[in-house]
Amino acid sequence: MSSTAIVTNDATALGLLAAVLGFVFYTSNSKHPFWTKFYKFIPALLMCYFLPSLLNTFNVIDGHTSQLYFVASRYLLPACLVLLILSVDLKAIFSLGPKAIIMFLTGTVGIVIGGPIALLIISAIHPEILGVTGPEAVWRGMTTLAGSWIGGGANQAAMKEIYEAGGDIFSIMVTVDVIVANIWMAVLLFMASKAKQIDAWTGADTRAIEELKDKVEKYHAENSRIPSLNDLMLIVAVGFGVTGLAHVFADFLGPFFEANYPWTRDYSLTSKFFWLIVTVTTIGLAMSFSPVRHLEAAGASKVASVFLYILVATIGLHMDVSKLADPDNLWYFAIGIIWMLVHASFMLIVAKLIKAPLFYMAVGSQANVGGAASAPVVAAAFHPALAPVGVLLAVLGYAVGTYMAWMCGQLLQIISTQGL
Repeated sequence: MSSTAIVTNDATALGLLAAVLGFVFYTSNSKHPFWTKFYKFIPALLMCYFLPSLLNTFNVIDGHTSQLYFVASRYLLPACLVLLILSVDLKAIFSLGPKAIIMFLTGTVGIVIGGPIALLIISAIHPEILGVTGPEAVWRGMTTLAGSWIGGGANQAAMKEIYEAGGDIFSIMVTVDVIVANIWMAVLLFMASKAKQIDAWTGADTRAIEELKDKVEKYHAENSRIPSLNDLMLIVAVGFGVTGLAHVFADFLGPFFEANYPWTRDYSLTSKFFWLIVTVTTIGLAMSFSPVRHLEAAGASKVASVFLYILVATIGLHMDVSKLADPDNLWYFAIGIIWMLVHASFMLIVAKLIKAPLFYMAVGSQANVGGAASAPVVAAAFHPALAPVGVLLAVLGYAVGTYMAWMCGQLLQIISTQGL
């Protein structure tokens, strides 16, 4: 597919993204009064995400034709997850308690009922939106959005097939998915920078989270060293070596289940990306019980963070803020925004009731809406040691995504039929 963007060479695009990341890190650590005040209100991580979106919006880089996100999500993300997980303390994560799971499931319920509520509200204001029937009916397209926001791409594709959504409504919902989900991710990143104030307001008990972070920081203080070339090569070998091995498993297991057990599509077992994430997570956890975990002392998580920030920048390349002003899509965006507001409201209310820390709310939400590609990003915004929690919850999202999205589809169909 041809592109009219100014930059069409991915090597040049990567150079631009690297320059943007360098600019953000340089200014965020500057002592200049302007930048000190600026980053007091705007998190650096949010800027690493927002500035690339402007490159896409103003057609400097076409995020949809660029292969950078594919490379980052298939090569850098798995390597990043391995390096973040290999030093994880599973016992400490389990000691975080059941609130993380409760918040994840709350987010799932918020998506399931948020879609029908959004459709009810918009159809009351603009009844014509229910006028289209057949494959292009809005409710069919919304089922694919439910699949994406509970599980991920594989679940989204499953809903498209199950509810026979047409190509036009599907493409519209993909646009709504990208824009609304990315705006919500930006909100979560901003909230992460205000976590202490928000937790103080809700009265959340953050002791388990703080203990985990303190434990990691104590380890770094006692064991960290200036990495040698040998250390860095070993970190790269482990990160990309495990990623390569995971691709071998994924390339075999995905097609194997597709050919022999097609019904497992409902569980995302036919998705190569699912197996990629599960494999690197499993191997990373196994390594956390081996001497390899001591690579953390040489800065394994710092290397992982470099990969993570590149991934954040490529995610930003998929956001086109100008789409929000397209009059043809406004009603669909209104559905997506109301839907997300219902989800967010559920999360905030339950978090307040059970006094769950903001971390559980943010990561539980992103594990639903963003999946394995972005849940660790939001988790790491709180602390790199917490990234594995995002990964584990995102994998859970893959498992329940198709079922819960199917349930949402049934509710949407009932509302659409009664509305007509």
